Amino acid sequence: MNAGRIVAWTKSVASVLTLCLVTGCAAGRDHNSAAAKTGEIGTNLTPAEARAIAKEAYIYGYPMVDSYRIQHAYFVNRESPEFKAPWNQLRNIPRVFTPEDKAVPVPNSDTPYSMIGMDLRAEPIVITVPPIEKERYFSVQLIDAYTHNFAYLGSRTTGNDGGSFLIAGPGWTGETPKGVKQVIRCETELGLAVFRTQLFKPDDLDQVKQVQAGYQAQPLSAFLGKPGAKAAPPINFITPLTPAATKTSPEFFNVLNFVLQFCPTHPSEKELMTRFAKIGVGAGKNFDAAQLAPEMKTAIEQGMADAWAAFGTAKGQFDRKEVTSGDVFGTRAYLKNNYLYRMTAAVLGIFGNSKEEAMYPMYAVDAAGQKLDGANRYTLRFAPDQLPPVHAFWSLTMYELPSQLLVDNPLNRYLLNSPMLPQFKFDADGGLTLYVQNASPGKDQEANWLPAPPGPFFMALRLYWPKTEAIEGKWTAPPAKLEPVK
Repeated sequence: MNAGRIVAWTKSVASVLTLCLVTGCAAGRDHNSAAAKTGEIGTNLTPAEARAIAKEAYIYGYPMVDSYRIQHAYFVNRESPEFKAPWNQLRNIPRVFTPEDKAVPVPNSDTPYSMIGMDLRAEPIVITVPPIEKERYFSVQLIDAYTHNFAYLGSRTTGNDGGSFLIAGPGWTGETPKGVKQVIRCETELGLAVFRTQLFKPDDLDQVKQVQAGYQAQPLSAFLGKPGAKAAPPINFITPLTPAATKTSPEFFNVLNFVLQFCPTHPSEKELMTRFAKIGVGAGKNFDAAQLAPEMKTAIEQGMADAWAAFGTAKGQFDRKEVTSGDVFGTRAYLKNNYLYRMTAAVLGIFGNSKEEAMYPMYAVDAAGQKLDGANRYTLRFAPDQLPPVHAFWSLTMYELPSQLLVDNPLNRYLLNSPMLPQFKFDADGGLTLYVQNASPGKDQEANWLPAPPGPFFMALRLYWPKTEAIEGKWTAPPAKLEPVK
């Protein structure tokens, strides 16, 4: 993708007509206007009312604020070790994630990633994927600023034959251009596309690189060979909060207000936004906690703490398997504006897939309901013919706590997955037992060993392109069984 500046439009009336065909919309709004609204708490609001609204707004906004933190590191902050590329430039990462990758919690280490941060204010982005061999799974997950998975490209949805797909922001009104298979709408002005390309085994990486080299992302004008659209106003990106500050600092709401500028209010959320405005939360408002009366600042902080208490309740439902990953990732329509589910998804594994694309049975406790810890030894046994049912592949990945990152170990083995089946040692009856512990279980069992950290951990079992029996709950993951001390 050309990294040069998008040229401003100053040509003749005939050229303007061409521009309108390309953009289908006016240039983006100026999100840095000096007339930005101030966020003030209503004078008739009691501390109890402010606390309740703060809780609600925090639950609503947490995924957006944490997503902004990640995308700022990926697409804005060139000094960040996590920086990938400027907005609207595709970056291929021809390797899998390791413990050195620290921006995104609960990363997958099965599929090399490609990604692009999409600024859709001036014009759409066209994503082109090459023909890919039928056996190789790939997906392009399209995520809006709310963290909804608003659409997918890939093996499951559009097939492996290749093609070009247009991603349009909320203001674009053009027609489907020639050469574009599908127009896909994003309800926010900023979005994210995450590409996953299956790696069969380590020596398959060169083939993955060839696939990645065929991915393209370009502005619609470039795709059509037309002059560039008028550039949207530059964005004065604010500094994101650290993960720790996000949990307790009222500055959270100022970051949320910044992100909301790129999110036209959905009809279903008009009343919600009116309520949030009572505590100074809204698109472009300046939330200044230093100006709050002491009792109101305390109320806001208590509301944030209440939100985390609500998350704790939801996390308990996860641990008891009353709620699964399939319930908390998806489109707006699928989630039905369940904001606690959306927050839970972001905390436990932001940018996770919708259940049709991937499922994530989580292991946080053992069969007896006790939290997992590397001081113990565990086994997972898949009975004969009861391996995870998938069209693509499955994996079991280890994460240390509280970081939720991959675990460094002498084998550099962060997961066990179905491409490794030929090297596993199977039980006499055809079942498969996996060993989860800090120390090696011995050379004869090491092929089936998933190294654990010395302390607390959890695991994610990923099913890529799961079969119907998994989606409908007819197949369930086996428990982690605590083994006796030798």
